[in-house]
Amino acid sequence: MVLTFVLGGAVSGWQSVSPDEVVRTLVGRLDLERYKATIKGLTQFGDRRQGTKRNRDAVDWIEAWLQQVGCPTERVIYNFEARPRRDREGRASSSSSLNPTDGTSTGGRIGRNGSGPGGSSIFGYRRRTGVVRDPMAQPDEALRTLNSEEPSSGSRSEVFCTKIGTTNPDEMYIIGAHMDGHGFGQAANDDGSGTAIVMELARIFSDPSVRT
Repeated sequence: MVLTFVLGGAVSGWQSVSPDEVVRTLVGRLDLERYKATIKGLTQFGDRRQGTKRNRDAVDWIEAWLQQVGCPTERVIYNFEARPRRDREGRASSSSSLNPTDGTSTGGRIGRNGSGPGGSSIFGYRRRTGVVRDPMAQPDEALRTLNSEEPSSGSRSEVFCTKIGTTNPDEMYIIGAHMDGHGFGQAANDDGSGTAIVMELARIFSDPSVRT
């Protein structure tokens, strides 16, 4: 999901205070319990894997949530093609070897060369890495059932909401997060937690007292 702000930025009645004070006021409106409840709400759709009905149901739920807090929504329509994930060399990903000689499961090269995530160096694995695709690795039968549908190709959509401001309407700030996951779980942290904070920001900025 994506939250788009076309704005400048201020809290109504705070035009004369410092930017730090405005930020402090907005951050103070974040609600930890609401945030946790939103994460919990997202987990009802399992891992929300792209290309599945549980993903589409989650998008519908997010859209209804955003509309309820007053953030007008739109959809981005795209064509999804279900296919095996590929590494950087175009090969099908595999985590069959803990210390592969021809590179890592994501296409990096082992050694001090900065080819790992974020420019890191990879020296080997202590445990297998990659996405868990064995449903029996999930001990919760209800979650195995919830996440049993495999992705299928077709037309799909994602949701975003926009607040257009009056201070600097020619400026745009985009805050986004992916909300799908893998692994027969609930994807609470990757990336339910990120999606929930974007939704919380949408709630705060959609408040009538926030002038942008």
